[in-house]
Amino acid sequence: MKVKITSLAVLTCLASMTANAKEFVLTDSEKNIKQGKWSISSKDLGIKSEIFSVENVILKGGKQEGTELLTIKSNNFSIKLSPTRGLGVISVVGDGIRMGWDSPVNEIVNPKFINLESRSGLGWLDGFNEMMVRCGFEWTGHAVQADGMIYTLHGRAQNTPVSKLIVTIDDKAPYTINVKGLIKENTFKKSNLETWVSLSYVPGTKEFIVHDTITNKGDYIKDYQIIYHSNYGTPILEEGAKFVAPVKEISPFNDYAQAGLKTWQTYLGPTKNFDEMVFNVYPYADEKGDTQVMVTNKAGDKAAGIAFNINQLPVLSLWKNTDTLKQGYVTGLEPGTSFAYPVTIEREQKRVRQLEPGQSAEFILKYNLLSSKDEVTKYAAKIKAIQGQRETKIVNQPMAIE
Repeated sequence: MKVKITSLAVLTCLASMTANAKEFVLTDSEKNIKQGKWSISSKDLGIKSEIFSVENVILKGGKQEGTELLTIKSNNFSIKLSPTRGLGVISVVGDGIRMGWDSPVNEIVNPKFINLESRSGLGWLDGFNEMMVRCGFEWTGHAVQADGMIYTLHGRAQNTPVSKLIVTIDDKAPYTINVKGLIKENTFKKSNLETWVSLSYVPGTKEFIVHDTITNKGDYIKDYQIIYHSNYGTPILEEGAKFVAPVKEISPFNDYAQAGLKTWQTYLGPTKNFDEMVFNVYPYADEKGDTQVMVTNKAGDKAAGIAFNINQLPVLSLWKNTDTLKQGYVTGLEPGTSFAYPVTIEREQKRVRQLEPGQSAEFILKYNLLSSKDEVTKYAAKIKAIQGQRETKIVNQPMAIE
């Protein structure tokens, strides 16, 4: 059974699906289809009221050799995705503002060059530079050795090329563009999870919707986890930047984060020898379960927002990595089914979900780029309305010890 919610994101997706659309199959492993280099534009489709394009290219050289990069462009807005890397969002730029960050990993690394078990299960970091990474789905969180295996950092989805890649474009206004991929986590005797991941974008807007559906294709009950690791650096992140959210409860991930509890809502500038600080957040939501959070610059005229539903994604990890610019100056706003503790701890604390054979679960998130003081103020007002007069509980002790 799927979790059913009513929200703006759902209505937008449904509106897109009911329109007639042109479909383009770029990859289908079952049919041995691989388009590789490919493009389509509004001009090609005979559309005159909007200007947009979708282009897929194959990167060359270094550890990005063979990586596919798909770019959606509309006026001054662009979204870069990598089908080779689980259809993760590499970066988003609009009105001269980037949602993304500068990682020391400066290539879009092909998973064939990554050993997830290296560095005691931290090999995932060899490719980490995306704006949005899907951490999961078989497991997520910090690496741990248990059950006779290594549960590597944040799972396998982001380092799994999609087995199917489909682009659809509605042939009626507003000409919604949808990019859809199939991630297979199929291992003999261990896992048979398949996830359709998708991103929908309406040309001319500064927002997009991520809509994923995971299905247990096996004959036995199966665990699953997901964290949408959404990452932002400059120009949004800076000294005095703010995390704005309707927070029900917040606690430090570990002892190191305890020192940052008093200033959890604000950020430092680039700071040498600053280790990462993580906070566990339970957000408030409205009567439908909808909530939203954002990170905004100090002046409050540049921000990135995420809207989601707590029935699907009940928790949020706030990751502060305000190290030097070269080291990776970044913050993560990470809605999820679980916190970032190892799967062993998440099982103990009853946050690992399960799917019956044939059962599915879906996740819908709406990402907004906010490029003016008015847009940021209105987004913050909605967050304030969700919080209302309800208090934020600050817990001083970590809920678990790794």
